[in-house]
Amino acid sequence: MGSGSWDWDWDWDWDWGATMTGRVRIVIAGGSFGGLTTAYELRRHLGPDRAEITLIAKDDRFAFVPSFPWVALGRRSLEQISFGLAGPLAAKHVAFAHETVTGIDTGAKVVLTDHAEHPYDFLVVATGHRSANDAVEGLGPFDGPGHSPMSAPETEELAGAVRRLLSDPGPVVVGAAPGASCIGPVYELAFGLDHLLRRRALRHKVPITVLTPEPFLGHMGMGGAGKIRQLLEGALEERDIAYRTSVAITAITDDAVETEGERSTPSVCSIVIPPLAGVRAVATSPGLTNPKGFVPVDDHYRHQTADNVYAVGVAVALPPAGETAVPVNFPKTGHMTEQMAGIAATDLAARVEGRQGPTAELSARCVLDMGDRGAYMSVDPVRPPRDRIPTVSEGRRWLLAKQAFERAYLYHARRGRKMPTTLGW
Repeated sequence: MGSGSWDWDWDWDWDWGATMTGRVRIVIAGGSFGGLTTAYELRRHLGPDRAEITLIAKDDRFAFVPSFPWVALGRRSLEQISFGLAGPLAAKHVAFAHETVTGIDTGAKVVLTDHAEHPYDFLVVATGHRSANDAVEGLGPFDGPGHSPMSAPETEELAGAVRRLLSDPGPVVVGAAPGASCIGPVYELAFGLDHLLRRRALRHKVPITVLTPEPFLGHMGMGGAGKIRQLLEGALEERDIAYRTSVAITAITDDAVETEGERSTPSVCSIVIPPLAGVRAVATSPGLTNPKGFVPVDDHYRHQTADNVYAVGVAVALPPAGETAVPVNFPKTGHMTEQMAGIAATDLAARVEGRQGPTAELSARCVLDMGDRGAYMSVDPVRPPRDRIPTVSEGRRWLLAKQAFERAYLYHARRGRKMPTTLGW
């Protein structure tokens, strides 16, 4: 299925390329933070008379991924943190294709799906990640005893495991596999489980152990942030949560988590964040990704070689912040993804007009749920050394702010509005 016939008038600019005086066809692959933000930002810059925008997504609903730990712990349902994509996109005059991308031909400038072919003049890859659960033996969740909150179905499965734990208590391990880049949920789930079990008067029956590949607590793939290491060490010790760093998880069984060169850790409910890989349809498209399936980009989030291709979010190839004894990959938060989407959309729209958009270093602001309170972190830039001393603050106000931010974000996003990002996540 194509997009109709178009009459093009090109004015070539020797520096930035072509200026289009007809309607430009833009395809966005992916409907989560990167794809949705890019669509909204592009439409803000380019009206329907200037650009035909199509967003392709395998899921027809947007889910607020930072709230997955709350779903796992029974504090939210998926329905409460998600909404259908078709309505908000239609309000912005963005076509929605509920299809699965099967390949991208950058030479022919066509996105292939299980239902159609979508030609493009510009492409934005925002397909997110594939969880490499096979890197850890037994990390199901549907074909093994391990659990992970990296997708909506997995999170619902984990919520079932937590309910079983409450009825039949036993030891728990919460951790991340070597090469993981999403470490924050490890801490949120450990603190959240501790808080839930104390409220049920079951904490004395459930030893909790955190196993992380980080060289120290709070490294999170970005080299740490100010005093976050000391804050996390104190908080875990205060709650009698054991922890070990520089740990390589190798396997999960029904009653233990195995680690390289160390004793196994008893566990009847093992929650492990896997390393991430590129989505297969993108990773197998010739000339599009690096060997791990991520898209190499420049400071504008343009592909380094493929013509008129951008990438934002988890799909982007970003090098680690430094060498560690056990691999820990660079983080890609929702806040960072929205910054990438803003830079890419601004540059793409500028190029349609024969100009070039600005670039900026990624910063990060996030709130960590600690069960009975929250911790706020702000780093600028994400990758050290930094221009500013990182801000780290702890208190119940941050937990309340995180809850309010979730509601505000969903309220604006489901109405096709620019989302508030002052707090970050």
